[in-house]
Amino acid sequence: MGKYESLAKEIVRNVGGKDNVISLTHCITRLRFKLKDESIARDDVLKNMEGVVTVMKSGGQYQVVIGNHVPDVYADVMPVLGLEERSAETEEASGGNLFNRFIDIISGIFQPILGIMAACGMVKGLNALFVAMGLYPDTCGGYLILNAVGDGLFHFLPLFLGYTAAKKFNLKPMIGLVIGAIMCYPAIQGSTLSAGGEALYTLFGGTMFESAVYTDFFGIPLMAMDYTGTVIPVIFVVYFASKCEKFFKRFIPDLVKFFFVPMLTLLVAIPAGLLLIGPLASFASTVIAEGVMAVRNFSPMLAGAIVGLTWQILVIFGLHWGFIPVYINNIMTNGYDNVMMPFFACTFATSAVVLAIFFKTKNKQMKEMALPNFISGIFGVTEPAIYGILLPLKKPFIISCIAGGIGGGFYGAFNFRKFMMGGMGIFEFPAMIEPDGSLGNLLVAIAGVILTMIIAFAATMVFYKEEEKKTVVNDDETAAVSGQTGSVGQKLAKRIQIASPISGKVLKLEELHDDAFASGALGAGVGILPDKGEVYAPADGVISTLFPTLHAIGMETDEGVELLIHIGLDTVQLEGKGFEAMIGQGDRVRKGQLLVRFDADYIKAQGFLTETPVIVVNTDDYLEIVESERGSVAAGDGLLTIVQ
Repeated sequence: MGKYESLAKEIVRNVGGKDNVISLTHCITRLRFKLKDESIARDDVLKNMEGVVTVMKSGGQYQVVIGNHVPDVYADVMPVLGLEERSAETEEASGGNLFNRFIDIISGIFQPILGIMAACGMVKGLNALFVAMGLYPDTCGGYLILNAVGDGLFHFLPLFLGYTAAKKFNLKPMIGLVIGAIMCYPAIQGSTLSAGGEALYTLFGGTMFESAVYTDFFGIPLMAMDYTGTVIPVIFVVYFASKCEKFFKRFIPDLVKFFFVPMLTLLVAIPAGLLLIGPLASFASTVIAEGVMAVRNFSPMLAGAIVGLTWQILVIFGLHWGFIPVYINNIMTNGYDNVMMPFFACTFATSAVVLAIFFKTKNKQMKEMALPNFISGIFGVTEPAIYGILLPLKKPFIISCIAGGIGGGFYGAFNFRKFMMGGMGIFEFPAMIEPDGSLGNLLVAIAGVILTMIIAFAATMVFYKEEEKKTVVNDDETAAVSGQTGSVGQKLAKRIQIASPISGKVLKLEELHDDAFASGALGAGVGILPDKGEVYAPADGVISTLFPTLHAIGMETDEGVELLIHIGLDTVQLEGKGFEAMIGQGDRVRKGQLLVRFDADYIKAQGFLTETPVIVVNTDDYLEIVESERGSVAAGDGLLTIVQ
């Protein structure tokens, strides 16, 4: 287990436990669970958990958004779930409508290889760029080796998809890998034309598939096509093989299942795949590619604008995975994609909006969030910016969508294309160099980025208004009014007092030894270094969350303030040892009521800090959070003043 072991255990516990999990995959920023019953997952607990950005439900998946380090979290969650030991029959349980199941299947097949696809594509693109710049010729050994690094995965793509599709369809992964290898077998790609093949070739007028070679399988006409680099055929063949394997398992004696089941599965699935499934799937691939091109050709600018306008909305719900096969199929079939690529503008629209907010905001916490999210967006990962900044502020998200639509329309009008898979954000540029080395398409890409970012940045600076706050010191329930001047007709704002739940030294958030709390990403507030091991209710309200490990308390006050009291840092790893709860989740409490006792000496002896963040989770609902200026407080003393 790695450094996210405690987070992994908490996530599994709050999605309903490992018995509620059918399967788990991950993409660039999210854990994608398939649950038996989503209703028992504790959404609010997960959303407020350290290390979790938010929770989404879409495409038949329960998505826990983590951030860029999701692969490390995934690696720690898998042993907790023990998914490798689960039976195929258990994982096969499915639900939801056909669309949700389609999204789930596509994401499950393609997500495991997207990272390595991006890496290989970047190598291939940079190799082409360096040749175009004249750094070395395309005849040298260095170019050949780098091209092999870039091309290897894509040439033998059926092997990789055979493996991932087998895992998704509950076929033994090695059988899926063998199916992919067979479909790339050189002798099949280069068969000679037989008499039966000639008849089949004539039947289709010699034009159905120019790349196909017509032969026969013991007298049965066969189109022996070139499946290297293809996407759809191997997926359908593996799906058919999964049904064959399940069928043979019922009848083959256990004594010989080990080798007879895979042998019979291959003997049935491969001929059926090469005789019927593969050619039909290849034909479907061609039809799809030509169909989407026909739609695009109706109005390239409109098609590009629609893609650019809606892409970020699809990303929010994880539905963009449904278009991945179209994108890959276009590149493999046509040699380029110009249908989905207008989404490229959206990445930079998001980044420019976040950059504008960085310059415009006076909120220190927002500034600290904006700059790293801008950098992340430039590198192609926009979910942290969307969830952490744009969606909560609403108007900037709308601006980014509109700017993405304008950029997408520009790309559509100028026939913007991508010629190879790989790369994200600025690392995609090399993949936009045309095969002959000309840079016209790359210049279109750069122009579109500049246009989109200028529009997004300028629109945010003009139309996004951050409320200005002026504080009027008064013992009555009066406070500053945002965006108003003068005293006549000034709107009154309520001040809410939050008492300190713990006695001890008051710390600023940035002094805490935890990046998530210190950055303010989880909300405004303060930290307390306790001198007593008792936590009291800071106001009247309801205990909305009491973590099973008792180290963290969520509370909603009668005024609607959502508070998080986190006793110590990383103390979830103590699994409740050293803590004693006086209340339960859902209990109504009064200000000053004892909530939890904790043994500070035990916590320290186990190597954990007792620094206790007190956070206003719904910070965005208020005009200002004013911290106490006292150096130390007793439980019940004023700690936070919230201006509403």
